[in-house]
Amino acid sequence: MEMLSVRNLVTQFSIKAGQVKAVDGISFTLNEGETLGLVGESGCGKTTTALSIAGLLPSEGRVVSGEILLSGIDLLTLSQEELRKRRWKDISVIFQGAMNALNPVMKVGDQITEVIMLHDNKNYQEARKQVRELFSLVEIDPDRIDGYPHEFSGGMKQRVMIAMALACRPKIVIGDEPTTALDVMVQAQILNLLERLCRDIKMGLLLITHDLSVLGEIADKVAVMYAGKIVEMGSTEDILTQYRHPYTEKLVHSFPDIYGKREMVSSIPGDPPNLIDPPSGCRFHPRCSLATIRCRTEEPGYIDLGGGHITACHEIRGYEK
Repeated sequence: MEMLSVRNLVTQFSIKAGQVKAVDGISFTLNEGETLGLVGESGCGKTTTALSIAGLLPSEGRVVSGEILLSGIDLLTLSQEELRKRRWKDISVIFQGAMNALNPVMKVGDQITEVIMLHDNKNYQEARKQVRELFSLVEIDPDRIDGYPHEFSGGMKQRVMIAMALACRPKIVIGDEPTTALDVMVQAQILNLLERLCRDIKMGLLLITHDLSVLGEIADKVAVMYAGKIVEMGSTEDILTQYRHPYTEKLVHSFPDIYGKREMVSSIPGDPPNLIDPPSGCRFHPRCSLATIRCRTEEPGYIDLGGGHITACHEIRGYEK
């Protein structure tokens, strides 16, 4: 069942140098119990997409056009008060830095209790009981409910953030680089936890990362973003093994294969474009070895490769036009 539908979303920021279209006409859907990964280099628009959906853009940012439909309701038509009521209840966010997101002078249990009391109208004792259940769900000893953030390891703080995000049983959870600051072993534990929660409580997970290997472990489908646009989208298997866009290929090959030959991984030459004045045609063409005159002058439209796999490229590898 479709839970979230983003249609032609355009988000821009006003800065002294001009208007920056950080997200420029992207569309995707997220179904119940499904994990969608948003992947790309820093500055490609992943976090801006998340903040647009949750209504948490800073003052200089605004959604210019498009629709964000949550169970058929366009979140962009709601007032700030209506949107505030839907946060935690319908949609919540796991932020990247758990230490920065948690109040250092407040017990972690009380921080989650506050959310439950505010949005679920439960009394303190009821909310506290629910927090203990949430701690068990994310595999933290419920007796640590009265601990302070500094008493928890990095992995445990991230589990607390996940418990907080799940406090009101939302339909959609956005994970903004939720494992970036963790070591490999703890990262694997957190990914396994998120995967289990998606399956058990049927929540939709929008997972934002720059690491394709993370998505290979947990995502059902992947959207590859570059310079504010989605350049390729499909099942995780298609994106990792049947990629068609040169940028996706570069991303895949920029990670080492631990089972393959020991050699230096390839890098993507150049830098992402300045979105105040993006290049004409395909935005990846200044860094693409396959670029033609058409790539430099004409923006590519999406081509349907079948099975939900789409890409925007004039020079698609392995595909006969």
